[in-house]
Amino acid sequence: MSQSSEKVMSAADAISQFVKDGDELIIGNYTLSACAELVYEVVRQHKKNLTVYSQSGIFDVEVMVAAGIVDRLVTTYTLRSGGKAGGSAVERALQAGTLQLEDYTNYNYNARLMAGMHGFNFMQVFEGVMATDLYRIRGFMGDDKYRVVDCPYTGKKILTVPALNPDVCIIHVQRADKFGNAQYWGAMGSVAAAALASKRIIISCEEIVDHDVIRSSPHHTIIPGFRADAVIEIPWCSHPTEVVGYYNMDRLAYGLFQGAAATEDGLQAWLDEWVYGCPDRSAYMDHYVELFGTEYLEGLRAKDYFSAPVNLGSAFTSSWKYDGTERGMGVTLEELETIMNERGLFHDC
Repeated sequence: MSQSSEKVMSAADAISQFVKDGDELIIGNYTLSACAELVYEVVRQHKKNLTVYSQSGIFDVEVMVAAGIVDRLVTTYTLRSGGKAGGSAVERALQAGTLQLEDYTNYNYNARLMAGMHGFNFMQVFEGVMATDLYRIRGFMGDDKYRVVDCPYTGKKILTVPALNPDVCIIHVQRADKFGNAQYWGAMGSVAAAALASKRIIISCEEIVDHDVIRSSPHHTIIPGFRADAVIEIPWCSHPTEVVGYYNMDRLAYGLFQGAAATEDGLQAWLDEWVYGCPDRSAYMDHYVELFGTEYLEGLRAKDYFSAPVNLGSAFTSSWKYDGTERGMGVTLEELETIMNERGLFHDC
């Protein structure tokens, strides 16, 4: 686990410091655990001319597009419940010519992130997509959306997608420590790759926990602290979507949003009430409780259903004892070096 300087700050400070006009911004979450409050804060600060990446653009993409801060969108899916009739912010922006779009399959989108995460320049993908409009229709990426190249090993033609390294990732997880070691469980999709492929990472979480909690279940850590730029504790951050282990989707609130999104005026009124009218998530939740009551909100909280613990223990965690001697030979490092030197086992490199 990475233990470095503390990264805790407010959402407002994190967005102000790490999201710049004209950035390539990726929404890290996939269908659930939406980083809603981080999205809302980007909108409140009116960051502009963004290129947004989202594997599953649900209400978060709608909110950003409706706010007029997105110039370009790269996605595999967006919520366009009204279809070509214009019943969504994305569809209306496409029809108005104010939004440019590139569309990928889920696999090809993830391939770009995997390449970026590992430091590759491109990734080979299956050729089947060449029979579809996803390959034939090019937007602002032009020839760089897909390229056919010669395989250096077989000489055969292969299809590739370019690596993706967004400027900044905003992502929500269940828990993190103050150093930014972030743990997530649930539908993974491109969640980990979206963060690790990015140059800067802003993490919101339901709770900030002690470092020992993170160490006790390292298999849940998807972002090491040394990669994190900011960590913000925001309970109910994903509302109205769900967070596994914390709360369910709020179908009432989600339905109200979908109804509002059907028209430009309706969605603007929703933004005025729930985004611009609420300076932070605490104010948002207070407004929600005023309208719908605490009992309904508490009914969304997840009931405990714990996985069986695994034994991560060991007899010891180092080959060296606390007294400085090596466990097998019973000598200190200095004594070992002396023995090796006497036997001529040291060599200049």
